[in-house]
Amino acid sequence: MRIGNVQINGAAALAPMAGVTDAAFRRLCYEQGAALACTEMVSSRGLAYNDPKTKELLYCPPGDRPVAAQIFGSDPAIMADAAGLALELSGADILDINMGCPVGKIVKAGDGSALMRDPDKAGRIIEACVSAVDKPVTVKFRKGWDGGNVNAVEFAKVCQQAGAAALTVHGRTRVQMYAGLADWDIIRDVKAAVSIPVIANGDVFSGSDAVRILRRTGADMCMVGRGCFGDPWIFGRVNAALAGLPEPEPPPLAERMDTALRQFELACQWKDPHIASLEARKQLCWYLRGVPWSGPIKREMVKVSSLEDIRAVVRRVKRELR
Repeated sequence: MRIGNVQINGAAALAPMAGVTDAAFRRLCYEQGAALACTEMVSSRGLAYNDPKTKELLYCPPGDRPVAAQIFGSDPAIMADAAGLALELSGADILDINMGCPVGKIVKAGDGSALMRDPDKAGRIIEACVSAVDKPVTVKFRKGWDGGNVNAVEFAKVCQQAGAAALTVHGRTRVQMYAGLADWDIIRDVKAAVSIPVIANGDVFSGSDAVRILRRTGADMCMVGRGCFGDPWIFGRVNAALAGLPEPEPPPLAERMDTALRQFELACQWKDPHIASLEARKQLCWYLRGVPWSGPIKREMVKVSSLEDIRAVVRRVKRELR
């Protein structure tokens, strides 16, 4: 499919997730078959105030394409300025606007999924960003605010009218956060209501899930979120299932840990090594999900504070676990 003038060669996208989808992890997911990836969400105000940490989140290595840069905020003028800055700093092909983040501190500021309660303002933000940049603008949002305020279809129409080139719909309300099951039927309803591409998000944890969500919704792509934690190989399984082929088995533990180490070596090259090491604490544990007798090593993993610590714990895994 195409998002504006950007060709997307595949049907599985990597969701933007704070503290997860940095340049290093995106690189692994591209290698395993992700057709599109997105940066972690970036504050429009942080960009406006020239915050160096905010800029770091936008690093996109040459060759890892197509990629979207995601920004959030609720002031149309600031968002328009941030849109241009985000694309300039990242070199991204697409600008994505986050109107779905459910986290309390984001919502309290009127950002993220709070904008689903004010579709007119959301439309003004999209229009401002579309006018400010020469690349496609997409929007990610949710089913609605809560069970009594499900407005994804109407919101999607506002987004399309404002100039959005594609939409990503997460089938949960803001109040649900990440609990319960995603409502794929609301994504189907959005797809039927608009003429631009729709990406289906929510509860894709396997290749068979990807097949089912696309069949159920009629969406143009699926987006993998939490299903990729410690598992970039999910994209290979998704692509195989979509092609009607058997899903490949995950690689052996030693190979998975070599990949984890490579991820954090790249991360330490491309961002503050201390931040990369702190983020590795939870991500290393994800690589050991389901591995018997891994509890003691996981307790060691949550204490790493340097790349050398990470290398040591990876050596221990390869020596002691199978």
